[in-house]
Amino acid sequence: MDVRYLKGVGEKRAAQLARLGIRTVEELLGFYPRDYNDYSKPYAVAAAPFDVKCVVRAEVYEKGGMARLPGGRQMLRVAAGDDTASLTLTYFNNPYAPKKLEIGRTYLFFGKVGGVLAAREMVNPEMLTEAAAAATPLVPVYPLTEGVSSAYLAKCMRTALAAAPVIDEPLPEALLQKYRLCGKAEALQKIHFPQDAGDIHAARRRLIFEELLALQLGLLLLRGREAARTGAPMRPVSLEPFWAALPFAPTNAQRRAAGELLGDLTKKTPMNRLLQGDVGSGKTLVAAAGVYAAAQNGYQSVLMAPTEILAAQHAETLERLLAPLGVRTALLTGSVKGRAKKELLRAVESGEAQLVIGTHAVLGEGVRFARLGFAVTDEQHRFGVRQRGQLAAKADHPHLLVMSATPIPRTLGLLMFGDLDISVLDELPPGRTPVKTYAVTGKKRADLYGFLRRQIAAGRQAYLVCPVIDEGESDMLAVTTYYSDVAQPLLAGCRVGLMHGRLKAAEKAAVMDDFKAGRLDALVSTTVIEVGVDVPNASCIVIENAERYGLSALHQLRGRVGRGGGEAYCVLVSDHVTDAVKKRLSFLCHTNDGFAIAKFDLETRGPGDFFGSRQHGLPTLRIADLAADSRVLYAAQQEALALIRDDPALRAPEHAGLRELAEGLFDGETALN
Repeated sequence: MDVRYLKGVGEKRAAQLARLGIRTVEELLGFYPRDYNDYSKPYAVAAAPFDVKCVVRAEVYEKGGMARLPGGRQMLRVAAGDDTASLTLTYFNNPYAPKKLEIGRTYLFFGKVGGVLAAREMVNPEMLTEAAAAATPLVPVYPLTEGVSSAYLAKCMRTALAAAPVIDEPLPEALLQKYRLCGKAEALQKIHFPQDAGDIHAARRRLIFEELLALQLGLLLLRGREAARTGAPMRPVSLEPFWAALPFAPTNAQRRAAGELLGDLTKKTPMNRLLQGDVGSGKTLVAAAGVYAAAQNGYQSVLMAPTEILAAQHAETLERLLAPLGVRTALLTGSVKGRAKKELLRAVESGEAQLVIGTHAVLGEGVRFARLGFAVTDEQHRFGVRQRGQLAAKADHPHLLVMSATPIPRTLGLLMFGDLDISVLDELPPGRTPVKTYAVTGKKRADLYGFLRRQIAAGRQAYLVCPVIDEGESDMLAVTTYYSDVAQPLLAGCRVGLMHGRLKAAEKAAVMDDFKAGRLDALVSTTVIEVGVDVPNASCIVIENAERYGLSALHQLRGRVGRGGGEAYCVLVSDHVTDAVKKRLSFLCHTNDGFAIAKFDLETRGPGDFFGSRQHGLPTLRIADLAADSRVLYAAQQEALALIRDDPALRAPEHAGLRELAEGLFDGETALN
């Protein structure tokens, strides 16, 4: 049912909810809380801890008048307290909340407590009556957008649960009993309106298992679809001419991965392989071997990269590797226009272009291949299953290789990528000197910039990385401010460039070209330089607010330097030097093994932080966490395998709910049909 027709929503509210991805009542009920405010154990005013969100019980004594502050802001104060201390409640630009308070009545206030011991303060606290807190001791907190509060979402949830007809149970009774899971309707009631921690645990167990089962079923259905159809079978090809043409010797790992790839190309079913390798391990070379083999069989290849910068870089590298072998390459990005684009599309359609490299532009309707046999996507986590499906639809199910430089522990990788075989490059090419890594505080910034000036004077270049573009949290350096207030003054006389994600593609390319050509000494950037950017002369990378990143992301950034031989340096700057941060950054300073770093990150950083929101190209998960819930993921995979073994397309009537779950998770992907 469209959420517009739910009581209390309507057109305007529906538009706001749509920004949260909520368009139907089903999507509303599947929009789970990210946390809960616990009103069950309120503090006395004097006992409340400072600067920690908590619940305080206090009686309202007096309400003051509205005061106007400079800039048009409004402020209203309310006097409250108990037998232990006074509590001043200050409301900014919120005249409605104080109106709800009755003098002489006791409430529970949620927020951070400030002030001094006998005179406490709270700013814009949330509030419940004692009766409301007794009825709903755990109040859900949802991810929000402008105009939508957690209270409003909770109200919608209550309405939806009350108005919903009988909620269908998608899981077979046998699975519910085997894993002692509660029913779907009960789980939804408990996740949104729990009475205690036990309710939350029971609901999460059920919903996480359901989501991971749907994920594994969807991946297995994709794999079954591919296995049922013939791709572009190729004859075996010797790679010796390819290896002989290289100006360097390939590693054993590269030879092994290329052999696995060629073995797939000669099968009757399309290859679906993940090529995983640490920063600088030479994944592009393995992909080039596949392109060479496809060309020898008369097939075209395509390589899709997430950004124009990376696509252009791949084009440069692959042209250098393949041109001596007679393989013709073409670069197709959104920047190619007019006659040049027409000529390029003609070359692709005629088969003259044997390898097409580009961004998502290669998925466009106007791009027609003569005989596409091999498709590669770089940085798998930037492309979902849908994009991979679109790429495969460009031909009669071409062989597909997806590459990722984010190391994932192999056992977890096998579970995550249930539709892919995995090759691992676990060996770096000779001559790659480990990057020397140091962790410092901002107090050392002047010394650090002195070191950078000496590196620049010696003819080297540096990256300076900040997490965000605009000023957000007060303790986070924004890249634009950092550029003007820190980098330029401290590197006076040096040529400093600025790059971030909001620049147009042509502007990014121009800045990157200047840096690669040596026309810039230093580049201040956000993490748009994280993936694949290759400037051999760059010897230093400084990462501000290093505590904000997972170790795997820091390792990726560190891989931008040391690519041209010689000493290279990575400096992690953080003023948030808690014991946990020190431990994490120290680990990175003492190892360059991406797989060891990934394992440490997975074990120490906590749910969600290892993979972040990108989910590595998989459908967006609403409640499950691939790292934290890996045991449940394994159980779900085993059950999915058993279900698909008995009913390969989930066409049995009793499996209709499961198929609907899988299709819903993959956004109705027609590939599952």
